[in-house]
Amino acid sequence: MTRTPPPTRAGFAEFAELQTRWADNDMYGHMNNVVHYQLFDTAINQWLIEKGLLDPLKGAIVGLVVETGCRYHAEAMFPDRIAAGLAVARLGGSSVTYKIALFRNDEDTAFADGRFVHVYVDRATRRPVPLPDTWRRTLEEIAQ
Repeated sequence: MTRTPPPTRAGFAEFAELQTRWADNDMYGHMNNVVHYQLFDTAINQWLIEKGLLDPLKGAIVGLVVETGCRYHAEAMFPDRIAAGLAVARLGGSSVTYKIALFRNDEDTAFADGRFVHVYVDRATRRPVPLPDTWRRTLEEIAQ
């Protein structure tokens, strides 16, 4: 089986800057695999908040994670700086599949990449809702 090579920075138009923490390192001296998912989640939600789409405390719409995946290519550890490349791989009626790649410091090749699928729901009922036009237009800007 041939493995797809890790993505490079050139494959992404949007980046979220993140910082590793002391607690991210595990007993083996590198970032624990669970932290990769935390970085994915943080990067996506940080971007949505910065774009004015998501209000995590009072917004009528919230995203629920329904699927994730991650491929690991190299190690990262505290105190590495992380740039998370963001793209939309699929835009559905009420769901978005995000493509994310994590880059360590100034490296061009991702040390990890993956996907995060959000279904957007009404905060109160937790039932899926169609993505508003403002969301759709902004998400289409980073669609691949």
